[in-house]
Amino acid sequence: MPQQTLIMGAVAYAPKVVTIWEGFKAFFVKNGLPFDYVLYSNYESQVEAQFDGTLHLAWNSPLAWVRAERIARSRGLQVQAVAMRDTDCDLRSAIVVRADSPVQSLADLRGRSIGFGALDSPQATLIPLDHLRTEGLLKPRDFQARYFDVLGGKHGDHIGGERDAALALMAGEIDACCLIDGNHLAFGLDGTLPSGSTRVLARTGAYDHCNFTTSPDAPAALIDRFVSLLMAMRWDDPQVRPLLELEGLREWRTGRTSGYALLERAVDDEHFYDGDGRITNPDYRY
Repeated sequence: MPQQTLIMGAVAYAPKVVTIWEGFKAFFVKNGLPFDYVLYSNYESQVEAQFDGTLHLAWNSPLAWVRAERIARSRGLQVQAVAMRDTDCDLRSAIVVRADSPVQSLADLRGRSIGFGALDSPQATLIPLDHLRTEGLLKPRDFQARYFDVLGGKHGDHIGGERDAALALMAGEIDACCLIDGNHLAFGLDGTLPSGSTRVLARTGAYDHCNFTTSPDAPAALIDRFVSLLMAMRWDDPQVRPLLELEGLREWRTGRTSGYALLERAVDDEHFYDGDGRITNPDYRY
């Protein structure tokens, strides 16, 4: 009887995704784990495939994790976050203004326009909106929200919307924009936001990003082998390091779910998913 193959889902948010998972597939197979992957154009289809028997495991965005966990709970099932990158932990987003802006505090944004990323971006839309809400600023009552809604369904796993928002800020089309800290830094390095051209008005609380989410019917032995191989990967191994560099990490960590509280709250307040994981945002296209 042939050995069962572990099937993982991933979202093709950029061409490099094929290179990444072909490399990981070769690594897993070489180390005795039958492994294959299925690429999806959006996280919503990927999450749904975790409940129809197609996938044993998914490389999920934080928003996809929230949906998967809610669907599972509504059906009396369970999914688990079994691994994540070191770079997925304790991230923050920034609310940024031009250096010459008269805006000196969040309160000064009342009556002004704020740029966000894609409608489904945790880091550039949902969590910043949550932060503004906790500071007493609600859309559209207190500010105009302008979404740079590109590549719907990919949950902000691209820089397109954030870059567009940053460019609009520089052009004076909006008064502030929301970016994950890493992209704010990257845009400074690549010239999108010239050095000294912006100020960080506020930062959100810390949150976590992607994780490997198991499906309810995942074969435990294969999942255990998968996680053990991930945890054994070392940055100083010349055969492994290129894979880690491609996926943007130095080491894998055990999955945790404590870093999704801000996003859970934002999903509820923005009516993005309901408690059973149904999509309830009428403007969401993917």
